[in-house]
Amino acid sequence: MCTRSCLEFITGYLTEAEVRGRSVLEVGALDVNGSPRSLIKALHPGSYLGVDMQAGVGVDEVCPAEKLVGRFGPDAFDIVVSTEMMEHVFDWRVVLHNLKQVVKKDGLLVITTRSQGFGYHAYPYDFWRYETDDMRILFSDFQIVEVMSDPLSPGVFIKAVKPESFAEADLGKHALYSMITGRRSLNVSEKEIAGFQSRRRIREMFRGIERGIKRVRNLLLGRRHVDA
Repeated sequence: MCTRSCLEFITGYLTEAEVRGRSVLEVGALDVNGSPRSLIKALHPGSYLGVDMQAGVGVDEVCPAEKLVGRFGPDAFDIVVSTEMMEHVFDWRVVLHNLKQVVKKDGLLVITTRSQGFGYHAYPYDFWRYETDDMRILFSDFQIVEVMSDPLSPGVFIKAVKPESFAEADLGKHALYSMITGRRSLNVSEKEIAGFQSRRRIREMFRGIERGIKRVRNLLLGRRHVDA
């Protein structure tokens, strides 16, 4: 999935000179509400492969982001793109490890994701929020070309190059803001997820009751107005 501002970042920060003849992997390629695929293919890559955890429009092969290296091996693609996926993954460290490893040295990694302040949007889950400072830490082992906030809604975009001397950074002690715990957390547990979902169902139930009461009240007020 990809928003308008994500697409604008792709077109603004990926050039034909960088893409032409190169191998491109899109991770989280299911086209839910937009995809960078046509924009990148217009830059004439040598190959383009879209993967996701489930089949659908834009998905050439089903492969979870956690298993990219196991499926394709290290240093497999010149360019790896992931739009609006990283907030949805349970173990962001494992996914980031796979994204970093599957791209070739001197290759490009382009990621867009959401920041704190963006509403909860489960597909099927919504775990994390990333800030520009987080991205600078998460990609301290890459050469960052650009990192910026989404100009239209809370989010962050990054373009980075994997260096020849790549040595993966240890991110085990870095905490991200979690939608599950409501604070920066190193990880989330199944128990915390279950509790969050239970509280969310209760809130939705009460919202439904409130909406029902409001509709009845408006109906009664309308009838009184007619009778008057």
